[in-house]
Amino acid sequence: MARHNVATGRANWHRGEVEAVIDGERRILCLTLGSLAELETAFAADNLMALAARFSSGRLKADDMIRILGAGLRGGGNLVSDEDVAVMSVKGGIAGLARLTAELLTATFGGAEDAPNP
Repeated sequence: MARHNVATGRANWHRGEVEAVIDGERRILCLTLGSLAELETAFAADNLMALAARFSSGRLKADDMIRILGAGLRGGGNLVSDEDVAVMSVKGGIAGLARLTAELLTATFGGAEDAPNP
């Protein structure tokens, strides 16, 4: 179940949620604790700090983005596999997917000062 604002149906940045239109459908993405544990395993990271350090390098492979977006979609209540994510599209193509990945990571690991203006 997506953890979005029930009143507005929109993502809650303060909970680490982001909203995106993927394949023409509005979706909520969120890296929950379970999603982060999934990524620690996938990237063989010893802990969250190691995971954050890997992501902050700015050198993500396409496969990394698939894993991150897949975990974020599942954390947001979307039942998708990484194989599903690999063929999804957003406005802006690969640049749009890179922006979405960066936004999700910022919402998860960044501070309140990084939140978008309402």
